[in-house]
Amino acid sequence: MLLEPDRWSLAFRSDEVLAALPAELRDRVTLETHAAVMEIATGVHRRIGDAVTELVDLRDRVARALPAQGLRAAVAGTHPCAQAGDTVLSSHPRYRQIGDSMRVLARREPTLATHVHVGVSSSDRAIRLHNRLRAHLPLLLALSANSPFWQGRPTGFASTRTTLFDAFPRSGLPRSFRDYADWVATVERLLRSGAIPDPSFLWWDVRLQPRYGTVEVRIMDGQTTVEDVAAIAALVQALASVELERCDDPGPEPRAPELIEENRFLAARDGMAALLIDARSGERVPAIEQLERILGACRRHARWLRCERELAIVRRLARQNGALRQLAHASGDGNLRCVSARLAGAYAPRTTPMHAATKIAC
Repeated sequence: MLLEPDRWSLAFRSDEVLAALPAELRDRVTLETHAAVMEIATGVHRRIGDAVTELVDLRDRVARALPAQGLRAAVAGTHPCAQAGDTVLSSHPRYRQIGDSMRVLARREPTLATHVHVGVSSSDRAIRLHNRLRAHLPLLLALSANSPFWQGRPTGFASTRTTLFDAFPRSGLPRSFRDYADWVATVERLLRSGAIPDPSFLWWDVRLQPRYGTVEVRIMDGQTTVEDVAAIAALVQALASVELERCDDPGPEPRAPELIEENRFLAARDGMAALLIDARSGERVPAIEQLERILGACRRHARWLRCERELAIVRRLARQNGALRQLAHASGDGNLRCVSARLAGAYAPRTTPMHAATKIAC
């Protein structure tokens, strides 16, 4: 998100920012639905470490370009103090189309998410992975929760972004599909009816991206630091490897959508303090216990994928994710500008923050 550093409010200036960026950045930094938000996307990498190295470089270059325009950058699931009445939509035709379709929903406060794509070798394995990852989505949400404030006040939710974005159609938990043909038939009905122009208008927590050959995991809040992104991406990739190995198992994918939905709500509300329903026992267990069990299953796959170092960061993120850090940084008088200033200070690991970041509203 683009910020005005005098008051750490949103700056709806993405068009002019994009125009002023170096040409080589414009393939990696693009417009989003709201004119105060831009998306950074890395290229395709075989190793998490290489993707993180590129992300460090991209954030650093963006952070160095913005002060010339009097702006700073930051990432969280929501801006702590944004108001819907201030919202300006992006000029991009895609997002104008979304604005026309979503109407008031597109004009609420911006939300930001972290999306991780996993390349899969066949459509059949992709749909099996899609189905199996559904059960892991609540834990990924709990770990990545990073939006405890809305319109200048605490919400009691670790991920307020989740509840806001759920107002969109074709969002939330997707159903399980029998096979890839079932997925194709479902999407084709939406396309033929004119309800959506292409499959990228499916905003589910996990979705297939046939044009890229990936399964895209989308449930995570935007992550403030590159280190947090690395931990989340490593966990997603290792989990995908675990489940792809199980794809040859003839047993059914985990279904129980009502349990996954309830766990999703609990994760959005309580973050890593959530007590999640265990599908096997029916008992509620601490999210941290579920995480430890999953990390154990991921260890061998992380070695094979060479992302052990990034996966090790997950435990640190579990102890204090973005939502907990934001709450700790909030001042006792309810002034949340210090929270936004700290988000900006943590944005780019190689860029020295301006001194104002530690002075304004702190």
